[in-house]
Amino acid sequence: MQIALAPMEGLVDEILRDVLTRIGGIDWCVTEFIRVCNRLLPEATYRKLAPELFAGAQTDAGTPLRVQFLGSDPVCLGDNAAFAASLGAPVIDLNFGCPAKTVNKSRGGAILLREPELLHAIVREVRRSVPAGIPVTAKMRLGYDHKDGALDCARALAEGGAAQIVVHARTKTEGYKPPAHWEWVARIQEVVGVPVFANGEIWSLEDWQRCREVSGVDDVMLGRGLVARPDLARQIAAARAGEAVTALGWAELLPHLRDFWLQVRRKVPPRHAPGRMKQWLALLTRSYPEAVRMFDTIRRENDSERIDALLGLRCVEAAEVA
Repeated sequence: MQIALAPMEGLVDEILRDVLTRIGGIDWCVTEFIRVCNRLLPEATYRKLAPELFAGAQTDAGTPLRVQFLGSDPVCLGDNAAFAASLGAPVIDLNFGCPAKTVNKSRGGAILLREPELLHAIVREVRRSVPAGIPVTAKMRLGYDHKDGALDCARALAEGGAAQIVVHARTKTEGYKPPAHWEWVARIQEVVGVPVFANGEIWSLEDWQRCREVSGVDDVMLGRGLVARPDLARQIAAARAGEAVTALGWAELLPHLRDFWLQVRRKVPPRHAPGRMKQWLALLTRSYPEAVRMFDTIRRENDSERIDALLGLRCVEAAEVA
């Protein structure tokens, strides 16, 4: 069984990847999507969005990092994938699941699920463009506005050369609204000969157990559920191994929250830093009553130094204002 951390754009950047992978249980993680339009992206793009590439393509905890691309031009995607591979990317992942309107309008993400022939062409070209030892993987939803083509899309990805497929078990139009249709993960696994990962609505150990029963697959990708319950991957890994499952308490999480804030303060301009803390805390309120109280305290706070004090921190080295 593998447990992956989802590539959530605007949320799981290198800072949160670092913190979550140190808490443990995660086998691999993925960058936020790197948008490819009509040019070869420079090395600076990877230093910004995938800095782990320049430290062995792994987080400080040793968790491997995959590079994810989003776009619709097979040749351009292939060229960029080849360059990323030359920088040390151990796996190239392709995004066919992003539901954002701006992304779909520019012919990226989930909108491509209407064109299985294009999915196949993209994966085939990227597979052709990178060395044989570097796997190409893909993430998809069940469709754009209906599920009728889900199996065709999955076949297109596998036949194009995808070594693994992550299935977010909802359509684009369903967004993040419950439920996730895990039974479709089972249907997809039946028609492709590569491992399929279940993704969507796994917020707890009990959710994972139900997902496993319904989908029939062991491999999972955790997104908002892992951000809201940072030890969820660790709990699942323990349960799968038949070991005792212990939950991460607030007192144990607080040092990680402080570390997250310290990294944000060093890398994010002060005017934007409080928003990053509020973003994570808002999700943590789902699992921790203490997070509810802390979020209520800082929700209107825009002074980073006051947040320093709230977390019991002094002399924080802030990022320079861009």
